[in-house]
Amino acid sequence: MCMNAIFKRFDEDGDGKLSPSELRRCLGTIGEELLMEEAQEVVESMDSDGDGLPGLEEFVGWMEREGEDRKMELREAFRMYEMEGSGCITAKSLKRMLSRLGESRSVEECSVMIGQFDVNGDGVLSFDEFKLMML
Repeated sequence: MCMNAIFKRFDEDGDGKLSPSELRRCLGTIGEELLMEEAQEVVESMDSDGDGLPGLEEFVGWMEREGEDRKMELREAFRMYEMEGSGCITAKSLKRMLSRLGESRSVEECSVMIGQFDVNGDGVLSFDEFKLMML
């Protein structure tokens, strides 16, 4: 779905602006609950022209920045799990990281976990497969 269509879905009254209440209702339909104060903060963070409510361009810019931030966070998390810069997460590296986090798993259990998201069947997770897992 393109950003324009997403914005139109959020902009329930069709005024070309996104209000905190519109944001809350739309996110609520997908199970994301926001307090009105939180929705106001999000709307304010989108509003770059200072008129109080973000329009389509501001919404698109904010979504792109959020996407880039999310990608950087995922990249950092991926590096924690991958095996010494190999560019992939192996069952052994997953076991090691889970152990550090207090989750004891066998290599076999980790292989099963990896297999659920191993799209190309090579037995390891690439960054793209890791992103799918984290959705």
